[in-house]
Amino acid sequence: MNRIDQKFKELKENGKKALITFITAGDPDLEATVEIVKEMERQGADLVELGIPYSDPVAEGPVIQEANRRALENRIKIKDIMGAVKKMRKEVKIPLLYLLYFNCILQYGPGRFFADCADSGIDGVIVPDLPFEERGEIEEAAEKSGVYIITLVSPTSEDRIERITKNAKGFLYCVSSLGVTGIREEFKTDFEKFFAHINRAGSIPKAIGFGISTPEHVRQLKGYCDGLIVGSAIVNRIGQSSCAGEAVKNVGDYVRALREALDYGLPGKGKLSWNLSAKYPRCRK
Repeated sequence: MNRIDQKFKELKENGKKALITFITAGDPDLEATVEIVKEMERQGADLVELGIPYSDPVAEGPVIQEANRRALENRIKIKDIMGAVKKMRKEVKIPLLYLLYFNCILQYGPGRFFADCADSGIDGVIVPDLPFEERGEIEEAAEKSGVYIITLVSPTSEDRIERITKNAKGFLYCVSSLGVTGIREEFKTDFEKFFAHINRAGSIPKAIGFGISTPEHVRQLKGYCDGLIVGSAIVNRIGQSSCAGEAVKNVGDYVRALREALDYGLPGKGKLSWNLSAKYPRCRK
């Protein structure tokens, strides 16, 4: 069984929601990426998305674009990221996914790419610039490797929602808002209507992404779905850290706060206590 299916099954049996986190691989460097993923797992992340740096990440807002730039300055290559994932897999048990652009797969070679994903320990890929109707170009290679292609659905998908949902694997990535990724103050989507349509179409786990950045957002949205995806707010904490060690701590504290908000209301869970504005010790130069 794919680790994504196993994780959502486990969470459902325990009455919990999935916390899905995102970072850009190689930001600030690959060694830090390995340590940040390990720390996110320790603090309650259920799945982790690793963004593969790309020069033109069209679906990303300024925060993740800047992380891509920092990683590319380190001359990070996909084969290096595959090696980092292998290193993670010595300790990390939760599902790992790549978020990358279609051209990256084409340049690497779809067959080789998905074979290397499976070999290194990747469970799924998210390709934001690949329309659902065109995924046939990589579907055979993905299925052969056992790696899931995670599909996206948005409030504007309308009559396509049923077809996308019925054919989705792993989980359905539900885009909260129009536009690119980024930290948002509020959401204008009618989630009742959006998820009523999705739920009529199928029972696959659903996760909301784009713009979720605070425990308040988590508490606001968790009732609609099976998981929440947090990216830019985590990447922003990495970018604002003075060194890799501080980045690991800042991300870990933030993920712990999100986990607490997601679990709030479960038996044995008390009031929220984490202070996300706390100052952290600076690293030695």
